[in-house]
Amino acid sequence: MSGTRTLTVTRAEFCVVACAEAWRGAGEVLAAPMGTVPTIGARLARLTFSPDLLLTDGEALLVDDVPAVGAAPRVVEGWLPYRQHLALVATGRRHVMMGASQLDRYGNQNISCVGDWHQPRRQLLGVRGAPVNTLNNPTSYWVPRHSPRVFVERVDMVCGVGYDRAAAAGPSATRYHRLPEVISDLGVFDFETPDRGMRLRSLHPGVTVEQVTEATGFALAVPDEVPFTRDPTAEELRLIREEIDPEGLRDREVPA
Repeated sequence: MSGTRTLTVTRAEFCVVACAEAWRGAGEVLAAPMGTVPTIGARLARLTFSPDLLLTDGEALLVDDVPAVGAAPRVVEGWLPYRQHLALVATGRRHVMMGASQLDRYGNQNISCVGDWHQPRRQLLGVRGAPVNTLNNPTSYWVPRHSPRVFVERVDMVCGVGYDRAAAAGPSATRYHRLPEVISDLGVFDFETPDRGMRLRSLHPGVTVEQVTEATGFALAVPDEVPFTRDPTAEELRLIREEIDPEGLRDREVPA
């Protein structure tokens, strides 16, 4: 147990560290975080254990420095307009962390609609680039509010492709398909099971297995012993609080 537990570490900060870990050892690939906490996590990874990680300003610029969230970059090293970004996706040199309105046990993701597609109860973002993301480069997910409304038995529409559907589609779909992990405000999850069903990998401190299973709308694989998400180091906390997110935007996405 590291000494940082003696400090007050918020749930949001544990989530940031968990998101950062998704890019550990990624090498020179583009980090594409969607959401405040994943953005802080990608920048933390770049400043610590993944110095080769490529970052953008969230629009069309590759940046060489690591500005605070919401601040303009000071050093721009390249231009990455939308068409070139899409071409990069197809090469696999990108690890995106998307959101999800619904996720099922095999990692199928829905961000398009709730209800029957022909007459949905709610219209959402649309399919966007989710199929291309999941079939061409590593795709993780960030869920700031873990609940049975998000973690469902069956998604209403498949946008991001899960392990079962990729397998059914054959080698052309499985060749580059990889869903490294799902991170929520309760814990970290992966698909390292024989049937590629979702597994609880770690709990954020203060969360119980019972809380996670009650908030999940399908049978989750739970090991006999579930570790806690690792503590941030003192230096990681300093970077989060003083350099990357001095305004505390992380606590708006994951309240203390």
